[in-house]
Amino acid sequence: MVGQRAGRPVVVGFDGSQPALRAVRWAAREARRLHVPLVIVRAFAALVPQLTGRLVVSGSVMRDALRELAGEQLASAASAAADEVAGLAIEQHIAADDPIPHLVERSRSAQLVVIGDRGHGGVHGLLAGSVAVGVAAHAGCPVVVVRGTDRTEGVVVVGVDGSPVSEAALEFAFEAAALRQAPLRAVHVWSDTFLEPELTPGEMWEAVEQAHQMVLAERLAGWAEKYPDVPVQKAVERDRPARVLVEESARAQLLVVGSHGRGNVAGRLLGSVSHAVVHRADCPVAVVRHEAVREPG
Repeated sequence: MVGQRAGRPVVVGFDGSQPALRAVRWAAREARRLHVPLVIVRAFAALVPQLTGRLVVSGSVMRDALRELAGEQLASAASAAADEVAGLAIEQHIAADDPIPHLVERSRSAQLVVIGDRGHGGVHGLLAGSVAVGVAAHAGCPVVVVRGTDRTEGVVVVGVDGSPVSEAALEFAFEAAALRQAPLRAVHVWSDTFLEPELTPGEMWEAVEQAHQMVLAERLAGWAEKYPDVPVQKAVERDRPARVLVEESARAQLLVVGSHGRGNVAGRLLGSVSHAVVHRADCPVAVVRHEAVREPG
């Protein structure tokens, strides 16, 4: 969002669905905040010849028909973005390609990629779709999945796990809060699956709690100095991180999480916490991958 990606466009994927249209409007407002163009992308997979009734429709004819439909959908999306933000520079792109790899490729030259939580056939408010998860898991820049309640007021919530991975999420979250003139709520969640409170002296739990509070304070210190005008709220909880962050999302206008998952499956690439909040949060979710880490300075 800042640093080397400053000035690059906001890219939003559009498939003609209502969730995608919500994402276009959200992306238009974000492009205005960042003072950059909005790029609306309509990607569709190439089709093999299909049998329609008694006629065989060639792949080229089908692609031409889809391209024409995509152009109409893009024009409608661009009109909605222009209505949302007057005077915004808007580009439209059509690609006969699978949406996930195409948006991932575009992410390498974007400041931010925005995607709706569900495409055609999805149920609003339920689990995020495969495109949203796939793009968030593989993109080369931060990705916002527009889901839940689209609030224009409220805190920006960021999950802080105490690792270097959360530095990228903190950078993004502080900048997002500054752009919105909103408070930042930094949430650090810890748990101990081996000890239970009834088996452990209260003093030990207090010491552990204080140690985690120090971890959070240390992670915030440099960024708070860089963004002195952003009010910061600190929250330390003993619970499951995903559950706490989903609860926090009910009062937020944006939830920011880092991503340090590993493996070849999209959900594992996202990490368990980011994967869970992308599916269940009640506000737009920004997933910031580890590659974006940059120390404050």
